[in-house]
Amino acid sequence: MSLAALLVLADGRFPAGGHAHSGGAEAACKAGRIHDAATLEQFCRGRLHTAGLTAAGLAAAAALGLDPAALDAAADARTPSPALRAAARRLGRQLLRAARATWPAAELDALAAAFPRGAHQPVVLGLAARVAGLGAGDAAHVAAYESVSGPATATVRLLGLDPFEASAVLARLAPDLGAVAARATEAALLARAEGTDVLPAASSPLLEIAAEAHADWAVRLFAS
Repeated sequence: MSLAALLVLADGRFPAGGHAHSGGAEAACKAGRIHDAATLEQFCRGRLHTAGLTAAGLAAAAALGLDPAALDAAADARTPSPALRAAARRLGRQLLRAARATWPAAELDALAAAFPRGAHQPVVLGLAARVAGLGAGDAAHVAAYESVSGPATATVRLLGLDPFEASAVLARLAPDLGAVAARATEAALLARAEGTDVLPAASSPLLEIAAEAHADWAVRLFAS
C-alpha cells in the first residue's frame, strides 16, 4: 500500500502544479548555462545537492511529525529569494489540495486552516507522505527527485532536448539522489531531538538571483 502511495506522490501527473515550474531551468537556459544534456546534468546535480537537499530535509522532518509551523518558518529562513518563497507557497497550496482529495486526513485539514495562502511545498509534501503511510526516507526521496525531474522535463520543452537524453540524465543522478535522501533523513531524525536548526540549509545563490530576475520577465513559459 505504501509503495503505491509513493508512486502516486512522485508521479509527475499528480495534480500538484509542478508542471508550471521549471526549478530555475528557464532562466538557466536563457543565460546559456543549460544548452544540452551535459549542462542539464551539471545544473541538476548542483540543484540536487543544494535546494534539493534542503527540501528533502524539510519533507523528511514533516513526515516524522515535526511541527509544520516550525518547519514552515525554517523553510522561509532557508529561502532568501521572495520569488522562490512565493513559488514554494503556491506549489504547497496546490499540493495540499491534491493531497486532501487523495488522502483525506485531519492533519492536512489543520495545515490548510493554519496556512490559507499555502505552506512551503516540502512541508506539505512531508505531511502528505505521512498521512499516505510513507516514511521520512520516502518523503526525502520524493523531494530529491522532484528537485531534478522538474528542470529535466522543463528543458525538454525549453530547448527541444531529446526526452530520452533527459531521462538518461535522471538515471545517472540516481546514486546522488539516494545519497541526498539518506543525508536528509538522518538530519530529520536528529531534528526531532535538537530542533529545526540542524536541518540542511544548503543554498545556491545563483538560483536565488536568477529567480528574482525571472520573476520580472514580461514573457516567460514557466512560473518559476
